[in-house]
Amino acid sequence: MASGTMVLPNILLTGTPGVGKPTLAKELASRSGLKYINVGDVAREGALYHGYNEEHECPILDEEKVVDELENHRAEGGVTVDYHGRDFFPEQWFHEVFVLRTDNSILYKRLETRGYNEKKLGDTIECETFQVLYEEAMLSYKEGVVHQLPSNMPEEREDDRNQILRWTEQWVKAHSPGLVTGWCLFAHLVDRASKCL
Repeated sequence: MASGTMVLPNILLTGTPGVGKPTLAKELASRSGLKYINVGDVAREGALYHGYNEEHECPILDEEKVVDELENHRAEGGVTVDYHGRDFFPEQWFHEVFVLRTDNSILYKRLETRGYNEKKLGDTIECETFQVLYEEAMLSYKEGVVHQLPSNMPEEREDDRNQILRWTEQWVKAHSPGLVTGWCLFAHLVDRASKCL
């Protein structure tokens, strides 16, 4: 990735459905200037499907079309992509990958509220139990790129947001030094300016 041409990094927020990816990603976008991209929304808007999964009662994503659709946004930098998988994204797309994790009892209630059928609910809980998305991410990205973040309570989401904002600031300082000139880029965005380095 030609990170020297990017002013802001690309981030992937992943995790099983129900862990709070859109909520966290929208907060990041509103406080950082990072553009929020929800893969499910992009697929719906562009009808980027190639079938329907009867068992899970959901459309089947056309991954190639999604990658084509996201390429221009990703190339500009400064995007936070929200999706429950990561297996079809090229490794070089993301500077950092954050896997949100939720306790199964909390996750079960969230998914039950969404009306998940028994099969889909069971598969999602199993995926979370065995850390499937975290393990896949660890195998797909270089060491140090993938991080787990707890996503059980609102306070944790605030901590997660602030951690990602601090990481983003450090990335900007390291890769876009002309943008940072002695002031904290995200000082007004992070709860306490003392968190800025």
